[in-house]
Parts: sequence; C-alpha cells; structure tokens
Amino acid sequence: MLNQLKNPLDLIGRILIALLFLPAGFQKITGFAGTVGYAASVGMPMPQLAVGIGLVIEILGGLAILLGWHTRWAALILGFFTLVASFFFHNFWGVPAEAAGMQQLLFWKNIAVVGGLLGYAAHGAGAWSVDGRKH
Repeated sequence: MLNQLKNPLDLIGRILIALLFLPAGFQKITGFAGTVGYAASVGMPMPQLAVGIGLVIEILGGLAILLGWHTRWAALILGFFTLVASFFFHNFWGVPAEAAGMQQLLFWKNIAVVGGLLGYAAHGAGAWSVDGRKH
C-alpha cells in the first residue's frame, strides 16, 4: 500500500517543505529593512547581503522543491542555508533562560527540516515532478 502512496506523498512533502521557505522569502522582500535590522542585531555579518542571498535561496529553492526541479541540489542548498540560519537566529545557548526554551524548540525544528531536505537530496523528488518527467 505504501508503494502506491509514494508519488502523492512525495508531492505533498514537497508542497509542505515549500510552504516553509516561500512565504519566508517573500516576507523578506516586503519587510527587507526590518529583516536586515534583525539580522544585524543577532550578529549576522553583512546583513543586507545575507538577507538578500537568503531571500533568493528561499524563493528559488522553495520553487525548485515545489516543482521538483533540480530537487537534490535545491534540497542541499536549502539544508545548508537552514543549518547556518539556525545558528544565528535560534542560538538557545546564548539567550536569557526565559527565551531559551522557545529558541531551542525552533532550533531543533530547523534541524528536523534539514533532515527532511537531506531525504530529498538523497532520493529525489519522485515521479510527480519536473525531475521525474526527465527520466
């Protein structure tokens, strides 16, 4: 039975992962100055450039995952981006105790997302994708 669900589950998984990255990327466009200010406040080097690169990665990577286009590379890039961003924006070890719990939760949530992206990097997007149509 699970073999029959492989393609729909791959598609649903890609949609759900894309829903994490696409809105975040578009929010960075509409709230660019605020996002740059927040990035600077957490010690992000060259915050304008970093936020600009981040929004491109989130939008293009999110679209690539959604469509299943160059999925393995998109997943690796998004995974690396998510891992790096987690250390800057969810450093639960460096915040006051009353904020540490939420930051720890968000940090480990991001690590789990990286795990899911590594699954797409390893196995691809599935048959219901642009990549699947090429084969």
